[in-house]
Amino acid sequence: MSNITHSTAETQHVTTLDVTTADFITTTASRVTTMLTTDSLETATAPIPLYYQRDFYIGLSLAVSSSVFIGTSFIVKKKALIKISAYATRAGDGGHAYLKEWMWWAGFLLLGLGELCNFMAYAFAPATLVTPLGALSVLVAAVLSSYFLNEALNLLGKIGCYQCILGSLFIILHAPVEDSATTVEELQGKILEPIFLVFLALVLITVTVMIIFVAPRYGHTNILVYIVICSLVGSLVVMCSKGVGIGLLSFFAGIGQPFRLGLMWIMIVCLVVFICFQMHYLNKALDIYNTSVVTPIYYVFFTVTVLVASAILFEEWKFMGFSDIVGTLAGFGTIVAGIFLLHAFRDINISISDLPSVSKTASLNTSQASLNNQFTSEEESSHFHTESLALLNDVGNGQLRPE
Repeated sequence: MSNITHSTAETQHVTTLDVTTADFITTTASRVTTMLTTDSLETATAPIPLYYQRDFYIGLSLAVSSSVFIGTSFIVKKKALIKISAYATRAGDGGHAYLKEWMWWAGFLLLGLGELCNFMAYAFAPATLVTPLGALSVLVAAVLSSYFLNEALNLLGKIGCYQCILGSLFIILHAPVEDSATTVEELQGKILEPIFLVFLALVLITVTVMIIFVAPRYGHTNILVYIVICSLVGSLVVMCSKGVGIGLLSFFAGIGQPFRLGLMWIMIVCLVVFICFQMHYLNKALDIYNTSVVTPIYYVFFTVTVLVASAILFEEWKFMGFSDIVGTLAGFGTIVAGIFLLHAFRDINISISDLPSVSKTASLNTSQASLNNQFTSEEESSHFHTESLALLNDVGNGQLRPE
């Protein structure tokens, strides 16, 4: 009897231990699952570090400032050239009197300051943000020219300005904030990746072939030849600018010794050489073709090549969701349409008063007046035609003779 009781007690004790162990395992598994889920959610929704946000807004401010300075420099230099043309040989005719005019130098300094801000912007913000915002300089120049140069800004130009502003806002809201390379050492690792080396080889081979074989034969008849050369070389200019900017930021922040690396000096030399090539062929395009055609086409090709190069080298797109990618592309397309309206129709005199009236009565009156003018013109033409036939008939019958 005592053995049975003892066995029953052991059985109950084992059962109790099993239940306790099962509860412990279940509780532990639940806690682990909760911890993993929480960690994954926190990782997915982790806020962007403050220093990335700070650099983003610094780069944005520099990019916008660059556009303002560059757009203003066009107006100041144009005012100086107009002033000089009244008493000296124009620059277009080979004159160099503008070198003695302080206003021209003021415009030149504004241009240099704008390019410096643009260079620094690439060091702080992704190229996906900085490059498309360069279109704002066209907007600034168009608006200021209407006030200070008395150049007409028609209705389509004003719509183009609004589109440039709207597209810029789209890009600002959706562009990536983070940068994947913050030191020259990290950048060197990305440059040596096979995908970028293939891209770099394709760009250099394409540019070499176009300069040696295509440009001498088709450069004066096809506008895309010089623009493609400028755009491809310009994409390398932006990559070198961003690399040199990263190196300078690292140097002044005391992070590493970038000037001890050969890559830093290679990027500086390449930056100077590529800028010279880009400016040379861009001047050729502007000299041969209409500026209103070159500007929007060059902006599109240059921005696209920079975005592709930046996506390959810095992998900026991996920090963007699908909606941000669509928003950035939509902003870019809106800016392109705005620049097209600004340049393609700038010589057309059209205002809001030239649009059809929203009033039905006014529209009917306008249509009726147009029809009346058409009928009157046709009636006068028919009457003149009849009189001419009658006169010729009289001359032919001898009824009408000259006196």
